[in-house]
Amino acid sequence: MFLVVFRNRKRADIDAVAYAADAKRMEALAQAQPGFVSFKSYTAEDGEVVAISEWTNEAAVHAWATHPEHATIQERGRSQYYDEYTVYSCAHPHTRRFDRR
Repeated sequence: MFLVVFRNRKRADIDAVAYAADAKRMEALAQAQPGFVSFKSYTAEDGEVVAISEWTNEAAVHAWATHPEHATIQERGRSQYYDEYTVYSCAHPHTRRFDRR
């Protein structure tokens, strides 16, 4: 497994409708990519967003990161949507699980 964590803060003057449309499109496009496993996004009370995606391997993440449509939206994110972001990624993260079920 390859894990990607995307922490971000959006600009105060963001076009929320445009952002939502782009985010919806990127999520659908990511889910269609070979190697995609899962995606979840969480927003903290202070406005920071943490998005977590799981992929089968690093090659799948690289293919997604360089997908032409995704690359266009990444540039739009830097120019129009985000004040700041950090991307963390790692292969085979140490994982512990508990499931009472």
